[in-house]
Amino acid sequence: MQFNYSKFATVLIASGIISFPAIVHANDSTELEELRGLVQELSQQVKVLARKGEINEETAAADKKAAPVIKAGTSGFSFGSADGKNEIKFRGLLQADHRHYFDGANDVRGRSNERAGTLNADGFHNAEDTSLLRRVRPTIEGKVAGKYGFRFTPEFAGGSASAVDAYVEANLNPAFKIRAGKQKSIVGLERLQGGGDIKFVERSYVTNAILPNRDLGVTVSGDLLGNKLNYGVGIVNGVADGGNISTGAEYNGEREYTARIFATPFIDSDSALAGLGFGIGGTWTDYTGEKNLNFTDTSAADATRNGLPSYVTEGQQTFFRYTGNAIADGQRIRWSPQANYYNGPLGVIAEYAKVSQDVSLASGGSASAGGAGTSTVITPGTKKNLKHDAWEIGVSYLLTGEDASFKGVKPKTDFDLDKGGWGAWELVARYSEINLDNDTFKNAAGAYAAEGSAIGNSFADLTKSAKSAETWTLGVNWYLNTNAKLALNYARTSFDGGALQKGLAQTQNNNATNRSRDREDEDALLARFQVAF
Repeated sequence: MQFNYSKFATVLIASGIISFPAIVHANDSTELEELRGLVQELSQQVKVLARKGEINEETAAADKKAAPVIKAGTSGFSFGSADGKNEIKFRGLLQADHRHYFDGANDVRGRSNERAGTLNADGFHNAEDTSLLRRVRPTIEGKVAGKYGFRFTPEFAGGSASAVDAYVEANLNPAFKIRAGKQKSIVGLERLQGGGDIKFVERSYVTNAILPNRDLGVTVSGDLLGNKLNYGVGIVNGVADGGNISTGAEYNGEREYTARIFATPFIDSDSALAGLGFGIGGTWTDYTGEKNLNFTDTSAADATRNGLPSYVTEGQQTFFRYTGNAIADGQRIRWSPQANYYNGPLGVIAEYAKVSQDVSLASGGSASAGGAGTSTVITPGTKKNLKHDAWEIGVSYLLTGEDASFKGVKPKTDFDLDKGGWGAWELVARYSEINLDNDTFKNAAGAYAAEGSAIGNSFADLTKSAKSAETWTLGVNWYLNTNAKLALNYARTSFDGGALQKGLAQTQNNNATNRSRDREDEDALLARFQVAF
C-alpha cells in the first residue's frame, strides 16, 4: 500500500493538527523536523496496519481452503476436503415389498405334507402372500487423493447379513479404471442399473436367470471417444447363472473371464438417436463343480457348489431345478447382445442372453455308520452340452413429462398435498421369457424321463421343473420425489411342462413314459415402497 503524503498533510491541516501559524513559522527548523518525524511515524503505522489486514485476509483464505466440506442432500450425506480430492459418502436403499398371488406354486420338490405344509393337486405348495424387506442396503463409499476409492454395501434383508459390494478402485484415467473385490458383473445391461433405479419390481429372466449377478475378482473398464464407447474386461471367480458369490475363497481355483463393450455414438448430438445405446457382453470359463458331494444326504449349502443354478419366476417362485446328481462339468459360455433407448418421457430396454453349459451326472452314496461312504464319481457317457436362453423387452413412459433415463427419475414437482404437487407418474410394460434345452429333460435314448430310479441320464424332471416360462408384466411407478417411490406390478407367467398329469400320484413319476403337463399359470401382484438416497 503506497502512502500518499500530500493527502495525509491535507487531512492534518483540515483537522487542525497543523495550523496556519505553524506554516508562517516554517522557518523554525526544530518544529518542522518534529512535524516531519510525526508524519513518518504515522505513515509507518498505517503501513503496518495495512500489512496486518493483508495477512488476515490470506490466513482466512487459507483456512477456508483447508476447512472440510459437509453436504447433505437428495444424493446422500458426505464430508470431504475443500479441494474435493478426499471424500466420504453415506447413502442408503430400503425397499419394503408385498407379494400377493392369485395363482401359483412355490415348490418344485414335492415335499411331503408332514414336512412343509399342504400339497395342492399337482404335488406343489400354493404360493403364499408375504410381506418382506427386499433390500436394506446402507452404503459407505469414498475417495482418497482424488484417484483412489472404495465402496462397501452390506445387505440386511433376508434374515441375515452379507456384503453386496465390497471393492477398492483406482480411477487412473477416464479410459482406464481398475476395480478389485466383490462387485456387479460387467456383462448385463439391466444388471448395471442400480437396485433403486430399475423400472420393474423385479429384473427379467435375462438378468436374474442367465447372466451373473455379482462376482469377486478384478475388472478394468473405461470410456473412450468422448464417452461414446465404454469397455470392460474382468477376471473373476465365476458364479452359476444369476449367481451372487460369497466373499469367501473360491474352492477350486478355476477362473471366469468376462468382457463387455457398449456404444452411445449419438450421445452429444441433437438427433432423435441421442439416447440410443447398444453393445454386447460375454463370459467364458472351464468349470467343474465340486465332485465330493454326498448326493443322498447333501445339504442345501453343498448343492450351491455344483456349479448349476435353479431358476425363479418374476414372482420369485422356483420353477426349475436340476436333479441332485447333476453337476457342471466343463465349459460355460454366455453371451448377451443388449440395447436401450431414451427419448423424452419414453424409455426402452431390450436384452438377450444365452448360456452354453457342459453338464454331467455323478453318483454317490450315504456314509456308513463308521463314517465311510461311496465316493462320488462322474457317470461315464452322461456329459451333455445344454443351451438355455432368455430375452426381454421393457418399455416405460412418464405421463408427467419428465425425461426418461437409465438412472432414476427426478419429478418436475414433488408430491405435496399442501402445495398441490403430485410427483411423477410412469407406466411400464415388459415381456420376458426363458427357454431351457430340451436335452435337459431327456435320457440317453432321447426320450423324456422322470426323476428317480428310472431317471435315464436326464438332468431334470419335467413333472416338477418347467422347460420354459413366459411372463407379461404391467405396472405403474409413482415418484413422490427424488428419493421416495411407490411401485405396483402385475405379472402373469405361463409354463411349458413342470407338473404331473392330474390323477397320478407323486410316486408314479418314476416311470419312463412322459407323465408331465403344463404347470398352472402364476398370477402375482408385486408392490413396493422405496426410499433411496
